[in-house]
Amino acid sequence: MALKFKLPDIGEGIAEGEIVQWLVKAGDTVAEDQPLVEVMTDKVTAEIPSPVSGVIKETFGAAGEVIKVGAVIAVIETADAAPAAKETKQTVEAAAPALTNGSSKATPPRPAIAPQRTGGKVLAAPATRKLARELGVDLALISGSGPRGRVTPDDVRSFSGGDSTVPQPLSRPITGEETEKRVPFIGMRRKIAEHLVKSKQTAPHFAYVEEVDMSELVSMREQLKEDAQARGVKLTYLPFIIKAVIAALREYPVLNSTLDEAKGELVYKNYYHMGIATATEQGLIVPVLKHAEYKNLFQLALEIQDLSQRARDGKLKPDEVTGGTFTLTSIGSIGGLFGVPIINYPEVAIMGINKITPRPVVRDGQIVIRDIMNLSLSCDHRVVDGAEGALFTKKVIEYLEKPARLLLDV
Repeated sequence: MALKFKLPDIGEGIAEGEIVQWLVKAGDTVAEDQPLVEVMTDKVTAEIPSPVSGVIKETFGAAGEVIKVGAVIAVIETADAAPAAKETKQTVEAAAPALTNGSSKATPPRPAIAPQRTGGKVLAAPATRKLARELGVDLALISGSGPRGRVTPDDVRSFSGGDSTVPQPLSRPITGEETEKRVPFIGMRRKIAEHLVKSKQTAPHFAYVEEVDMSELVSMREQLKEDAQARGVKLTYLPFIIKAVIAALREYPVLNSTLDEAKGELVYKNYYHMGIATATEQGLIVPVLKHAEYKNLFQLALEIQDLSQRARDGKLKPDEVTGGTFTLTSIGSIGGLFGVPIINYPEVAIMGINKITPRPVVRDGQIVIRDIMNLSLSCDHRVVDGAEGALFTKKVIEYLEKPARLLLDV
């Protein structure tokens, strides 16, 4: 009997999804709960499992194609005389999605014995396949350590002897022939692009850049590092900056608001959910640190470690990337004077944190060397005036330059 398998609703309010890749093809034999296809929505990428055991007769939708929820994506031939009841169980519970970097996917609950791969198909994310190609590794030879035998990037690196160096192309005579390589602009990269375009087209941005003397904070962090390490905490500057930003937001609450255009209302948030922009292999993910106002420096540091690592591993839950009220993005490790970040819409402001470098500055008529960092603020000019953005930044600087005040808060 043929079952028409429809794209399930894999998240509240999700109306459509983009096909990332098919994990099976027509003619493959599949087991119940075996992943069939990877689908990306605005917030998550999920493996959609088969509701039944059977043979894939036909699939619908190529990589990069957008499919509506409820549309038929596969026809499965099954020996079950009454598969209809199973078909109705196409819910988010079956898909169990989690946020990914466009490569590591959420998996359904694992059965006691993982099903064998069928049709010669190796379960691996696009980033893993790319790494395997670069290292010249045959994925079919690797025993995957991930869920359901999925091959992970670590599996590939381990199989290749730990050498993650990309093989260099052989030199060849220059012939004057120009070549090009075209790759589909799909998946996480396209979702990021759509979000950034919406932000720039909707919110008229203005930027404000100022420098901050971090010398006292550098000294304070150095004093606290030993206590932090004893608690298993990697204490970066970010927890201090978060506390300074929250203190300033309390005085300039409009930067912690959103604009409800439909109702013509400005919504002030009396809570502080801090977005922490995190670079991953496939793009920028912004996990959200909820109720940061109630956490001390060490608690903030631990949660930042956890969220950032799970963002890179593709293990965040959908509610861990939503509900932010203000975002911080750091490019300090890369360097540069400053950048102009794009607002994480529908928030109205984002602050860029830049590299701390020793610079000669004038203090009391004398040239001295101090640890200086630039802060870059971008705001939605519909909501925040330039002067207000500047005053907010100055307030953040006051707290960072006199960091002992930050310890007075919880």
